Amino acid sequence: MGRRMHQVHIIGGGLAGTEAAWQLAQAGVKVRLSEMRGSGDMTPAHQTEGLAELVCSNSFRSDDPDKNAVGLLHQEMRRLGSLIMAQAEPAKVPAGSALAVDRHIFSDGVTRALAEHPNVEIVRERIDALPTEGMTIVATGPLTAPALAASIGQAAGIDHLAFFDAIAPVVHFDSIDMDKCWMANRWDKIGPGGGEGKDYINCPMNKEQYQAFVQGLLDGEKTEFKEWEKDTPYFEGCMPIEVMASRGPETLRHGPMKPMGLDDPRTGRWPYAVVQLRQDNAAGTLWNMVGFQTKLKHGAQTELLRTIPGLEKAEFARLGGLHRNTFIQSPKLLDATLRLKSAPHIRFAGQVTGCEGYVESAAIGLLAGRFAAAEILGRPLAPLPPETALGALLSHVIGNVETADYQPMNVNFGLFPPLEDVKKKQRKEAMTARARAALGQWLGELQPA
Repeated sequence: MGRRMHQVHIIGGGLAGTEAAWQLAQAGVKVRLSEMRGSGDMTPAHQTEGLAELVCSNSFRSDDPDKNAVGLLHQEMRRLGSLIMAQAEPAKVPAGSALAVDRHIFSDGVTRALAEHPNVEIVRERIDALPTEGMTIVATGPLTAPALAASIGQAAGIDHLAFFDAIAPVVHFDSIDMDKCWMANRWDKIGPGGGEGKDYINCPMNKEQYQAFVQGLLDGEKTEFKEWEKDTPYFEGCMPIEVMASRGPETLRHGPMKPMGLDDPRTGRWPYAVVQLRQDNAAGTLWNMVGFQTKLKHGAQTELLRTIPGLEKAEFARLGGLHRNTFIQSPKLLDATLRLKSAPHIRFAGQVTGCEGYVESAAIGLLAGRFAAAEILGRPLAPLPPETALGALLSHVIGNVETADYQPMNVNFGLFPPLEDVKKKQRKEAMTARARAALGQWLGELQPA
């Protein structure tokens, strides 16, 4: 390769990698962007060689910055000069209040902007090992090539690299009917963190309700694995609930829905079956449905989960899913500026860090680019306010999580610090107004005196 002409090497030309490259280039930093597509290699999911190709949906979801967390994230990224958001504008297609784009116009726009930038060199090459020196951003997404995934596994500790993503639904606490549920641990055991032995929300079911639920699981419409996912094994520890149900009608009662040791205070007895929810974030605004990973399509899933007593009006921060994925246990491995603690010349960005969604991946790319630029230029960044969408998402990735089983997450209001004394109806607008003020303050601090 000869003498290094670049200051930062970015591996991966998806949404996170291109956004990181843009932020660095705009700050005057020389970037080498390595993308394996176009070098003769392809992933099983991509169809083109264009940068920032949208593989699944063409939607960046809601563009409402007042009442929606992802809409707020759009707004914050625009304020920070995001390439992804800028290129979405000319590629827009009608989608109601959502921001959806023509995939080809969008990808062409991103590719052209970077190709024309004097500080960016795009190289079509597959990288098989993490560089041992030189500032690097790894943004290789959920379909990281096997050799590089193995190299990441070595650097991160192989037990911290997941090759399978089993996702259980997450419910907003304030949408749970606590008149039907109660809080208790099995056998009233006190957990390692102390407390009162009331760490779980328990939703009780009688025999009829349970049987109807199992039938609903068996009948519900499932998403089919893509051809390239079919060989991915199920881990027994994260078996989809409908696969368990297919093994026999009582299987779930002896698995994630077992009622043993849970006295319903209304009856003083164990229910026939129980659905348990566990706190998913430090603020207690989000609760995870324990053991409820599922391949049910989202419509069928929402409908069925709302038959569970106490969840009739449940609002979901995330629905369940199961697909092949590669992500690292970021809270354990990364520092506050997304650097690998064991090799600080390497940053991670995008979906491989454990964020879900196009915009979220690009957002973490934007931050990784800015952190790297600040380090090179000797201009340390003040920590991002956690009240902002960017700050809340970053807090999820780098460790504002009290669960042992870190899982990918979309941006949502449950990740933000809670707001006290605000009525539920006004809460979203109050959170977004607070976020805008906090980001404005932070941006003010960045301006040279």
